[in-house]
Order: sequence, then structure tokens, then C-alpha cells
Amino acid sequence: MATAPERRRPRFTGRMAVLALVLLVLMMSYASSMKAYLQQRAHIDALQAQIAQQERRIEVLQREKQRWDDPAYVRMQARERFGYVLPGERSFVVVDGNGEPLDPEATLGDPADAEEPPTAWWDSAWASVELAGNPPKDRAAPVTTIRDGDQG
Repeated sequence: MATAPERRRPRFTGRMAVLALVLLVLMMSYASSMKAYLQQRAHIDALQAQIAQQERRIEVLQREKQRWDDPAYVRMQARERFGYVLPGERSFVVVDGNGEPLDPEATLGDPADAEEPPTAWWDSAWASVELAGNPPKDRAAPVTTIRDGDQG
């Protein structure tokens, strides 16, 4: 008896194509869902960071409000900001060369430490030309011998 030759089955069948298509659609839907989830997580994290920052700002403002409840702080602020003085006190304002008040944190420097303003190169060149035309007078020659009356 002769046996029928074996037929080789194709490796890629219609069922496999449908299965691959279904898996591809599922992966795409999960991927888009995952993308939306990750975007929402990032948005939530940003909002939580913003909330934490606002809470810190609220704490700072509450401390500032508590300071303003102290009469000594109010007096200090009135002195610094508006120049108020108590009765019997004298107030002085230091002004600059233009008549503008100096910054309270400004300090006056030592005039000896002041730097000379830089001179322009052409001023230096012209001074050299003038010096070449009018050389300085010769000074007296240094003493090389000691006279008898100068010894101690």
C-alpha cells in the first residue's frame, strides 16, 4: 500500500494572522492607556510639588503676620521704611553728591583706598610727547663722600 505523500503545513496560517492582529491591537490599546496613565502621574506629581511650595509660602506669610502683631516690630519697620522717629529723637539722612539718600547698608570708604580713574590711552601718549619735548631738569648729583663735620 502506497501512502500519500505528506503535505507540509504552511507555517503562517490565517488563524495565526488573526491572532497576531488581535495581539497587536491589544498592545496598542494598552500602550495608549499606559501613556495616558504616565501623563496623569506626571501631572499629579507636578500639582503635588506646587501644593508643597504653596504650603511653604503660607507658612512664611503666617510668620510674617505674627511679626506684625508685635508692636516693637511695627516701630522698627516704621523707622526703617518711612524714617519715623520717636518724640525727642533726631533723624539724619546721609545723601550722596547728587542729593539722593544713600542706601542704609551703604558704607563710606576710606578716601585713601579710592582707585584713580583709568586714563585714556591717548592721554598717556600725549603726556609722553610733552615729556619728550620738555625733559625734567637734572637733579643734584648724590653725595659720594662724607665730610668731616658730618661724622657722629
